Amino acid sequence: MTADLGDLSAFVAVARAGGFRDGARASGSSASGLSEAVRRLEMRLGVRLLNRTTRSVAATEAGMQLLERLTPALEEVEAALDVVNGFRDRPAGTLRLNVPVSAARLVLPRIVPPFLAAYPDIRLEVVGEDGFVDVLAAGCDAGIRYDDRLEQDMIAVPIGPREQRFATAASPAYLDRRGRPEHPRDLLNHACLRGRFASGAMTAWEFERNGEIVRVDPSGPLIVRAGAATDLAVGAAIAGTGIITLFEDWLRPHIDGGTLEPVLESWWQTFSGPFLYYPGRRYLPAPLRAFVDFIDTSRVGP
Repeated sequence: MTADLGDLSAFVAVARAGGFRDGARASGSSASGLSEAVRRLEMRLGVRLLNRTTRSVAATEAGMQLLERLTPALEEVEAALDVVNGFRDRPAGTLRLNVPVSAARLVLPRIVPPFLAAYPDIRLEVVGEDGFVDVLAAGCDAGIRYDDRLEQDMIAVPIGPREQRFATAASPAYLDRRGRPEHPRDLLNHACLRGRFASGAMTAWEFERNGEIVRVDPSGPLIVRAGAATDLAVGAAIAGTGIITLFEDWLRPHIDGGTLEPVLESWWQTFSGPFLYYPGRRYLPAPLRAFVDFIDTSRVGP
């Protein structure tokens, strides 16, 4: 019994993503095309592979077993085809990265333009997502995350600045009106602009000075979805709504321009920079290999 490789790939995309729409987004196909491909595969095999409802799609027992066997096999097919790419004068293809919004804003702008100039046959797709995701299930080749959020069994290489800081700031008008905090605990008496992750978590603000770590969980009039709506919080801070804590590089232009004033600067905490991470395969897709080599040789970031 034979099956079309494209139909098998379509099934894997849908099963991994848990839906035709998400599968289409991850694979760059259409949802209707994936649905037709899976229907053909089920008819050829004579067994249902996916249970479909109006709200979700889940693999049947047969589908789960097929997915388990197909995944490494299709990865080997991709690797075999990509070996041929190595005989080209220049690597070509699509590189898909899953990155937090902060990395898309603060890290990649210094890397992407020279990389694309060096490899004009590579197309880069960047998905901004702050939640913890399985990059392969999301249809991406690699991701960028910080060391406490790296997936297990992944290869990680440094990318961008190796040290970053969180900065706390507010508008001069707000601080003239409400006073300037002298200790992190003073923030409990201030209006603070907070961020909430997609998981629903809202982490405490952490400060450090001379080995002393202070964590506070202040309240305030505005909570935004971390990443996607962060600029709204920055704008509110500039307008005098409250105090914000964020990546220093994000706030630095506003601090240097005078629209925001540093708060508790001697307490700003330093943390390690981000990493590019990807599966430890024997053969890397040519676009990903080119990107890994590029960030290693260019040593972008301080």
